[in-house]
Amino acid sequence: MRAIMNHRSIRKYKSDPIDKSILNDILLAGTRASTTGNMQVYSIVVTTDQEIKKQLAPCHFNQGMVTQAPVVLTFCADFNRFNKWCLHRKATPGYDNFLSFLTAAIDALLVAQNVCIAAEDQGLGICYLGTTTYTAEKIIEILKLPKGVVPVTTVVVGYPYETPDLTDRLPLASIIHQEVYQDYSEGDIDQMYSAKEALPLTQKLLQENNKETLAQIFTDNRYTKKDNVAFSKSLLKVLEQQGFMNNEM
Repeated sequence: MRAIMNHRSIRKYKSDPIDKSILNDILLAGTRASTTGNMQVYSIVVTTDQEIKKQLAPCHFNQGMVTQAPVVLTFCADFNRFNKWCLHRKATPGYDNFLSFLTAAIDALLVAQNVCIAAEDQGLGICYLGTTTYTAEKIIEILKLPKGVVPVTTVVVGYPYETPDLTDRLPLASIIHQEVYQDYSEGDIDQMYSAKEALPLTQKLLQENNKETLAQIFTDNRYTKKDNVAFSKSLLKVLEQQGFMNNEM
């Protein structure tokens, strides 16, 4: 519980390697995550080779931590292994559809979170890289992922070279709905986001970006509609290529 409450995204790492036994323990903890039907339709690609990390770096917008951290973990939705098992056991798999991708993606993300918690419990730092689905096609090429396998998130792991402040979070009441969903009024939104909007960091960002509101920084700078549509098209293309877009019976 303490490790979870003290989570920080670490973007600067020491060069110290992670002992193989520690890394294996962390990965094993990942496999204890919940999984749909106990199918375990995920895989983790462990990258420690500096040359491969250099190849992956542009896929993650050349963030320095990709080559600096000793370990890069790519979590993949993976029906390849399960499909082969089915065929080898005289069963006909029907997992070439979007629902199956979503099932495997959820499995992979649950595993990723378990790995992150276990890593932080060992005194390691981690950082999720949301760029994985943006450049999935290139990552597939670099990591030689076969059909039926799609990368869904990446986590860098290593010993922290920094101790950043805890990132702010919305109040618990903002995200909890008792019994049924209670939609938000404008007053609710004002109250829930007031603390975040009043932070010194927010004021600094507004000044640097010449924006009136924090929301505009998200919509106009960080996650624009243009980029979202482009990356969506790219990911849908990847899902089709990897065999997850069959809509026929």
